Parts: sequence; structure tokens; C-alpha cells
Amino acid sequence: MIIMYGIKNCDTIKKARTFLEKNNTDYEFKDFREDGLNPVQLKAWISELGWEKVINKRSTTWRNLPDETKENMNETLALVVAEDQPTIIKRPILELSDQVLIGFSEKSYTDSVL
Repeated sequence: MIIMYGIKNCDTIKKARTFLEKNNTDYEFKDFREDGLNPVQLKAWISELGWEKVINKRSTTWRNLPDETKENMNETLALVVAEDQPTIIKRPILELSDQVLIGFSEKSYTDSVL
């Protein structure tokens, strides 16, 4: 089963969902705001992919962090910040049976999902 994580009103999420639906790919969607965020799962993503990939440094949430937090960001701090403010997580996160994809591109989805 494919599970997509994100926020339903995010433009990138909308593109990814449209792509999967056009390609008749079944998936489950979990919204960080509505469904919450599992801290164990977040830790697994950060451990597997690195906090630098999971945390979106181009987000408004990142820009609004105190400079001291941004300058001292590491795996432990990323976990704390992302649990408190899940909108800082790069979207979508797509969990497949054998890998985790972050972000959306038609090529990566075509290569890994279809």
C-alpha cells in the first residue's frame, strides 16, 4: 500500500495526487494537520533520509524560525521542530513498500511508483 503524507491544500500535494489518480494508482492520504504526525515515523524518515531532505528550508515555516534555531539545526532539533510545526516538512512524503520519496516529480513517481 502506498501512503502519501502532507497537507491537502498544498499545491505540490495536489499535483502528486492528480498524477497518481490519472495513473490509476491506489494510495492512502494522511494529512499532517488533520491526522497528526507520528513521532516514530518522523524519526524513521529523518534517520533514513537525513534531516536536510525532510526539512523544507524554502518554507515559510523555516523562514519564521528564530535565527538561532536555523543556525543550530541538527537531527535532534529537526525532530522537535517538525513535531511542533509539521508544515516545515517537505511535501509530499510518499511511503512505498521498499522506499520513501520526498517531493514530487513525474519522473521519480513514474520510475518508482508506476
